[in-house]
Amino acid sequence: MYNCVMSSMTDFQTLRGSDLGAFFRARDAASLGIHSRRLGGLVSEGFIEKCGRGLYRFPDSEAKALELESYAMLSATIPNAIVCLMSALSIHEIGTQSPHRIWFAVDRKARIPRNPPVQSRIVRFSGVMLTYGVERRMAQGVSFRITSPARTIVDCFRYRRKCGLDVALEALYDAIRRRVVAVDEIERVAEVCRVRTVISPYLNAFSWVDALR
Repeated sequence: MYNCVMSSMTDFQTLRGSDLGAFFRARDAASLGIHSRRLGGLVSEGFIEKCGRGLYRFPDSEAKALELESYAMLSATIPNAIVCLMSALSIHEIGTQSPHRIWFAVDRKARIPRNPPVQSRIVRFSGVMLTYGVERRMAQGVSFRITSPARTIVDCFRYRRKCGLDVALEALYDAIRRRVVAVDEIERVAEVCRVRTVISPYLNAFSWVDALR
């Protein structure tokens, strides 16, 4: 029994001493020489917790917020996921959106888990859209991908039928009014994303409003 406990403690210290964030996958542990059977032992002995299929966490990980915990879980399960649209607006604090689901994008050919660890809404990106205007943030020690403020606003116009034109307009006006992004940056991103003809009339309208003030 003593040897078993010491072995578990050694495994736990190996996990803790690695670069793993609050959440990690079985394959991440395997890369450290700790395979699934030993993970089961760590769970039963209370060293770690299982929170999804092939997904684990340290029990003393304190979530800064439930929202950030969800982003960490998503990224640990689907490393190539890109937080976007309504969720990205919320993180960037643009507009008033507070979605109950995480909006994220993946490659149009990518396979995703049948039951993601969080309630989600999925869209598909392809080509340059998978990298252009995509940043990295940290949540509980886990790196996740997210569209930049300008890219997020432009995407809201691209997917206006999914998130609503009113949401896109609110985000555009709020970001420009508070100088979160510059107009020329939005125009540049809109050109790359091929929605400049859609967004230009609204940018021009906001320019006229500002000029009359």
